[in-house]
Amino acid sequence: MPATLSTVSYIGATILFILSLGGLSNPETSRRGNWYGIIGMTIAVLATIFGRRLIEGAEVPIVTGNGLIYIIAAMAVGGTVGIIASRIVKMTQMPELVAIMHSLVGLAACTIGFASFIDTSIKFVGAEHAIHVMEIYIGVLIGAVTFSGSVIAFGKLSGKISGKPVTLPGRHLMNLAGLLIVIYFGYAFVQAAGIADQQAAINAGMLPLIVMTVIALLFGIHMVMAIGGADMPVVVSMLNSYSGWAAAATGFMLGNDLLIVVGALVGSSGAILSYIMCRAMNRHFLSVIAGGFGTAEGQVAKKTDGAPQGEVTPISAADTAELLREAKSVIIVPGYGMAVAQAQHSVYEITKLLRERGVNVRFGIHPVAGRMPGHMNVLLAEAKVPYDIVFEMDELNKDFPDTDVAMVIGANDIVNPAAEDDPTSPIAGMPVLEVWKAKISIMMKRSMASGYAGVDNPLFYKENNRMLFGDAKKMLDEVLAALKS
Repeated sequence: MPATLSTVSYIGATILFILSLGGLSNPETSRRGNWYGIIGMTIAVLATIFGRRLIEGAEVPIVTGNGLIYIIAAMAVGGTVGIIASRIVKMTQMPELVAIMHSLVGLAACTIGFASFIDTSIKFVGAEHAIHVMEIYIGVLIGAVTFSGSVIAFGKLSGKISGKPVTLPGRHLMNLAGLLIVIYFGYAFVQAAGIADQQAAINAGMLPLIVMTVIALLFGIHMVMAIGGADMPVVVSMLNSYSGWAAAATGFMLGNDLLIVVGALVGSSGAILSYIMCRAMNRHFLSVIAGGFGTAEGQVAKKTDGAPQGEVTPISAADTAELLREAKSVIIVPGYGMAVAQAQHSVYEITKLLRERGVNVRFGIHPVAGRMPGHMNVLLAEAKVPYDIVFEMDELNKDFPDTDVAMVIGANDIVNPAAEDDPTSPIAGMPVLEVWKAKISIMMKRSMASGYAGVDNPLFYKENNRMLFGDAKKMLDEVLAALKS
């Protein structure tokens, strides 16, 4: 494939990737967006494998020697892992799957950076050489932070590591010291790489590169360990952005324009998403990175003096069904508890039955519901809940006073009135779904434990609130049976 055709293929793939991002922004067009991405990636891979590029005025194959065999073997292994993962990974495990996939991008950036540094087949001179060396250093730095940070995020999201933030004394000074060391060794690396003898340059530059990589790996661990459970959705989108920048850095190292563009698309979109989610939580991005907010889930909500906040009013599945049957307007707020119980299909059946009886049923989605961006939207789409009755928080908050029943399924922090009423609360100022303004609110929970942020929830004790205790799927199935009877 001539170099010009490779370039045209890359442009076509870039357009398809942009269309893919546009399609994925809306549930109704997400399937089409996925196909755009698949087709674009197929074109990109084929153009890279069979394409040619210009080096010193001559066209040379991008893949040479036994490279094609290795690539096919690697694709076979990776494709097999992907197929197996798609079959065995549950929807509730998607956040940790996304995190571990991000780690692979970071690992790839690191390994490619080291490989590019020790590669003696391509020679750069003058300013071009200095730029290439800096690309390697920065690419490995971003990749290492992405890799270790994503591994820790995977551990937290999967429950293998506590969601409680781990903050070391003087952690900000430690981070500053690490940054200064990275800058110093970056200078040493560039100086060493400038040695005329290439092998001597590799030997001299390897130590600064390794030291920087170790510091970057430790920083990634330290950074994510200090971030509490409440901020984990932001961490996922942040790591998504990091993986994009790591891919872009890899593109610079390899001289691959498509990888640069795609990495920039992923990096910038992830950064924008992180900003949107921080705004939805009334948090500053830098304060999230600084860490320290959010505790492990499972704490019982109490007053600061240790006394209970009030009496709760429990409700049975049969009484819940009666309230839903008599309602004219219902808003359902799903949370991670629905995902854990795999209750989305039961929710759909209840929704379908109520709508057939003329009840106006809608869903309210908070931007940070679940453990990753769009988690609840994906679950509802899987259960075939119609897209046109799924709304964002800002679209529904004004309607709660006119709502007969607001039903919260396994959510907690995103419906916490303390965000508006208690200026001393850690989540004060965070926009929440105002379910307590409905005529009746029903909280479905296994127990009185607080949410993932570990913040007390006064909603439990409000006069118009009812607590439906138990596994979400089991209780919803009982509600459905009562509705049918």
